[in-house]
Amino acid sequence: MVENENARRPEPLRVASTATNGVTVVRVSGQIDHASADPLIAALQPDTLGDQRRVIIDMRQVTFLDSTGINILLAGHRDLTPAGWLRLAGARNAVIRTLELVGVDTVIPCYPTLQEALTG
Repeated sequence: MVENENARRPEPLRVASTATNGVTVVRVSGQIDHASADPLIAALQPDTLGDQRRVIIDMRQVTFLDSTGINILLAGHRDLTPAGWLRLAGARNAVIRTLELVGVDTVIPCYPTLQEALTG
């Protein structure tokens, strides 16, 4: 039996940002791992964010998160905290479990929905 080449490829990471009322919402979909992390890293760079120092990462469509993703989130929190904040919203059960296991949820506020993160 020949395995389909496409079946082994991880879902690509897609990142889209919008800014409204002084908050940047970074919508992420796919897997956040070493091979796919560059778009998320770029979205959290000071040059990309400009004066927007309050950021919510909408994680509803994130299917997997490894240590690379955790490090990106912690670095983003570190870089934004002096003048703003980073919040996570809508992470799926498997992703939120990973965040809880390593204690990210004790450092970065995690909200069940984007709306709660926006008003939190």
